[in-house]
Amino acid sequence: MRNSYDLEMTAPNRPSITHSRLIVGLEIHVELATRSKMFTRTPNVAHPDNFDASPNTLVDPVVAALPGTLPVMNRRAIEMSMMVGLALNCTIAARCKWDRKNYFYPDLPKGYQISQYDLPLCADGWFDLTLADGTVKRIGIIRAHLEEDTGKLGHELPGGIAFDGSLVDLNRAGTPLLEIVTAPDFATADEVVLFAQELRTLCRFLGVTEGIMQKAHMRFEPNINLALTLSDGREVRTPINEIKNLNSFRAVRGAVEYEVDRQRTEWIESGREQGRGMKSTRGWDDVAMVTLLQREKEDAHDYRYFPDPDLVPVEVSAEWRAQVASEMRELPTARRGRYVAAGIGEKDLRQLMDLPTLCTFFDSAVAAAGGATASTAVAKIVLNAGSRHANERGVAVADLGITAQQIAELVALREAGSISAQGADQLFGLACESSDSVQVLAAQAGLLVNNDLGQLEAWVDAAIAANAQAAEDVRSGKMAAIGRIVGAVVRQAGASVDGKTAQAMIMQRLGKNA
Repeated sequence: MRNSYDLEMTAPNRPSITHSRLIVGLEIHVELATRSKMFTRTPNVAHPDNFDASPNTLVDPVVAALPGTLPVMNRRAIEMSMMVGLALNCTIAARCKWDRKNYFYPDLPKGYQISQYDLPLCADGWFDLTLADGTVKRIGIIRAHLEEDTGKLGHELPGGIAFDGSLVDLNRAGTPLLEIVTAPDFATADEVVLFAQELRTLCRFLGVTEGIMQKAHMRFEPNINLALTLSDGREVRTPINEIKNLNSFRAVRGAVEYEVDRQRTEWIESGREQGRGMKSTRGWDDVAMVTLLQREKEDAHDYRYFPDPDLVPVEVSAEWRAQVASEMRELPTARRGRYVAAGIGEKDLRQLMDLPTLCTFFDSAVAAAGGATASTAVAKIVLNAGSRHANERGVAVADLGITAQQIAELVALREAGSISAQGADQLFGLACESSDSVQVLAAQAGLLVNNDLGQLEAWVDAAIAANAQAAEDVRSGKMAAIGRIVGAVVRQAGASVDGKTAQAMIMQRLGKNA
């Protein structure tokens, strides 16, 4: 993606565009995975225990806004929000308050949303974004404030049957929601998507959200406009358009790229420029890959904000802030740097960093195997055999049943040449079902490498005889053919012979130098 958009266009009675520059700011809504909702003890749909809750089962009088109910703050939601704010280098307010944001919508039972307006919990932060070319771009964080989520509207009956009306599900209503607002510092769609990905990783590693996009645990709303340089030397800006509720990186990229062309074309046709009352809200059609006008954007005064009379302000002491900071886990940037220093390659690094629980299990196995020097050997076992078995069983690697100590024992056997690559995979599967030591499991299953050279020679000679053409190809220098002979040896010996050892013996028997 280019960092600017250049073109030459003309329109009747209007200067042509000589250059256009994309300007994007992001609003990100993060559903916090607390056990209960923001202002009531009702279970929270964003917590893993409640993912499969039936519609409208996570509702109590507070969520339903029945007369006489009063909200009570969720302390853990405030602490999770502080963690994100600290990770984004924000100032944590010593005092913040709650406000009522008034608007009417079918999935908002009270007719208002409890939010934070002029005194947010976190403000004035930044995030250093490492771009594809290795340069670092600092993205400003204007604020991160805590509020409650709304419910959800659906338009399908059970079984996927289309429904003309709207079906209201209040399970999501009242979920703690952290809204993060960036400065308009993004200049390309690539930068927007990269930041969205990095923020998701950050929040997941902090343990504040599960970050499952399909469940709308994170929703991205880019505010997009263009700075147009005209042939008469002026610079004008197109009206800002906010694209609502994008819950995939594909949608984020698609919406930004579509708006570049749409806003450019709209200015050529209408000449509309940024100004008071000109901001619009648009939705995203994920099938047609276009944005659609929803409404002209409200200004802050349209929401009639006022302090919520039922909630006291939040006072954050230095001691509370320090206690929250002490609970924070290792941030992704630091963890990534540690893995690179230990020799983890880019492909393995991406796989590890995709899942916080995998990183935790990996670190435990590395520690059991002797520390950072064992990182690459542990990664080979965990990311190859571990991922394959996890996919087959439909669970995470950390939930397979194999322990960090068993991983360490398996690595030691493999490094010593006591088991083959095929044997290591089989042994991994056995360890998932047993608490016995890996050495015992390997002996019981006959997976220890056979060091009887006479027996190995017999297997190799039989394999060469059965694959005469492949043997001749190897003798003539066509080394790719050796794989057929190695495979024949392994089929005879099972996991009790290592492929590399077998290949060395084959080369010797065929009169080739290894």
